[in-house]
Amino acid sequence: MNDFIKYCQEIVRIPSISGQEKAVAELIQARMKSLGYDQAWIDEKGNVLGLIEGKGDRTIMLDGHMDTVGVGDTTAWTVDPFCGTMDKGRIYGRGTSDMKCALMAMVYGAADLIPQKEVLGGRVLVAGTVCEEEFEGVAQGHILDRFSPDLVIIGEASELTVKIGQRGRAEVVVETYGRSAHSSNPSAGINAVKKMTQLLSAIESMILSEDASLGAAIIEVTDIRSEPYPGTSVIPSYCRATLDRRTLPGETEETVLASIQKIINDLTAQDPEFSSKVYLAQAKQMCYTGDSIEAKRFFPAWRFEVETPFVQNALSALKAAGIPTGISFTAFAPMAAKAPDSEEFPLWGSAHPEKILPMWQMNLLRLINCKRHESGTGQLQPMPWPNFEYQNH
Repeated sequence: MNDFIKYCQEIVRIPSISGQEKAVAELIQARMKSLGYDQAWIDEKGNVLGLIEGKGDRTIMLDGHMDTVGVGDTTAWTVDPFCGTMDKGRIYGRGTSDMKCALMAMVYGAADLIPQKEVLGGRVLVAGTVCEEEFEGVAQGHILDRFSPDLVIIGEASELTVKIGQRGRAEVVVETYGRSAHSSNPSAGINAVKKMTQLLSAIESMILSEDASLGAAIIEVTDIRSEPYPGTSVIPSYCRATLDRRTLPGETEETVLASIQKIINDLTAQDPEFSSKVYLAQAKQMCYTGDSIEAKRFFPAWRFEVETPFVQNALSALKAAGIPTGISFTAFAPMAAKAPDSEEFPLWGSAHPEKILPMWQMNLLRLINCKRHESGTGQLQPMPWPNFEYQNH
């Protein structure tokens, strides 16, 4: 256990913002090899993968991301964000709960199965993925495409509950077009910013759906800019705004865009000078390997039913191991956003951190419990291979 804690601290001490995860990947790969994984390697995107081969064709994937957001103003921290210091049962530093220590718990937890792999009814794949903070589960999707696992377990923070659903996210861009003129003679131009205020006002009035488990869908303006900028004495001819759209199960790229396109069509019918378009943002991120990740900014919502067999199996196993648990849902869109969209993988999230605190602290006892949970120590270890029957909604 001391070795496990040591490497939780070590991984926190390594900065790894999105696109700069190389040192963390190499540390995890080295740990996997030392612990006796059958294979441990780094793929073309920079994801680190470890495989434990059992006897069977089914695959369980344990997944966590290696990257973190930045640290912001370091003077606002009460500790060095990369200290990995342990104090009174807590580890401090950027990424302790989101989610380096959970990932290390999965690495060590899966390794506890190695002595029993001759009776293990399948194989266990542990993945540390890149660029999640920028691209949710896109890097994860490359692994899913290769291995097609029967079950995916995400180690994101859940206070040890089993998360069986989350809202999705779409990054929607709207543009309005006008005609430049000198601001001393505004009637000679068409002000694209004023057209944008009309559009945003109409969007703000949209009635969005709600879900009993996941809450309300959301649409919120996150940035806006116009051209020319600075627009000294010039009527702007172009304006662009980005909308953060949090979606619910059943909403698709097409339905999200169609609702805004209808508003554009209505405004165009009322005002011949109104010109606009809507589309999903497309982004690209360079990986530390020199490869890149590119995708539209749409990550669908998903939900499984509580009665689904693999959900009930997870709850029973956790309770049998003496771990307090329950069902919960995620209102934001973490890395799990990729899996249900690319293939209908059974998937849930369950990890250990307490509520996320400003300094990203972690309770050490919960971390140790998570390692036992991930490995199946005690009552979990001898249980049969899970039932993978499920319904995806």
